[in-house]
Amino acid sequence: MQPLRGPERRHAEPPRRDPAPSRLSYRVERLWLTPAFRKVVRVGLPSFLIVATVVGYLADADRRGALQTMLADLRESVENRPEFRVSLMAIDGASEPVANAIRSMLPVTLPASSFRLDLAALRATIAQIDAVASADLYIRKGGILQVTVTERQPAVLWRTGTGLEMLDATGRRVATLLDRTARPDLPVIAGEGADARVAEAQEILDAARPIHARIRGLVRVGERRWDIILDRDQRILLPETGPVEAVRRVIALDQAEDMLGRAITDVDMRNTNRPTIRLAAPGGLDELETKVAGQ
Repeated sequence: MQPLRGPERRHAEPPRRDPAPSRLSYRVERLWLTPAFRKVVRVGLPSFLIVATVVGYLADADRRGALQTMLADLRESVENRPEFRVSLMAIDGASEPVANAIRSMLPVTLPASSFRLDLAALRATIAQIDAVASADLYIRKGGILQVTVTERQPAVLWRTGTGLEMLDATGRRVATLLDRTARPDLPVIAGEGADARVAEAQEILDAARPIHARIRGLVRVGERRWDIILDRDQRILLPETGPVEAVRRVIALDQAEDMLGRAITDVDMRNTNRPTIRLAAPGGLDELETKVAGQ
């Protein structure tokens, strides 16, 4: 007899997958673990594609021209916007002649775009004016080019062969003076190299303040020392070193003995150990040189 049930069918099991990676997969995974390879894939490859795309696009001359035109139009449209327009120039801290000189020297035609104004170049142009010690330029609200100037303050008048020059305390030229009476408050210095020793001249004048009303000026002699020129044709000859101390000694002698009120022509302090005076001899006789009393 045969059984009523047929033989049970056994389902074929699928082949088991080998868990070990293939050689190619293993090599790719090992390569990906390399920092340099990851950097090339993440950064280098995208950068290369971008550069290649840009170079390919700009290789055509018409495309380059169109791009340049577009950028120029975009820049011009931004520069010409009303909020970037400079219409006025304001100058503070300058006298009227200096302000007029600044306006005439600056190569600026207003209104103009603030992007077209080279403030550093404008500042350098203003600094060429002798009377200007410093200048500050900036664009303030309202489209105004603000120029703030610090002028040089004249300290002395330097008499040269061509006229009078006003100098500041550092010896820098301020301006030319046509008439001495225009600045009677400024002392006069003269001589070659006097402009380089303005500070020393001011110290001498400060020490000689008690006889300030009689001083006509200072003369630089041989670019080495000073002479003080007084009225009544009197002269104080100062040494090369220590001129201020020599002036103080002369002032002390004058206050004690009224030395400068006498008939003398020169007070020679060049030899500090042996100062001398030169008397004006009466009747036109030769001048007599004698020692200062007590020396």
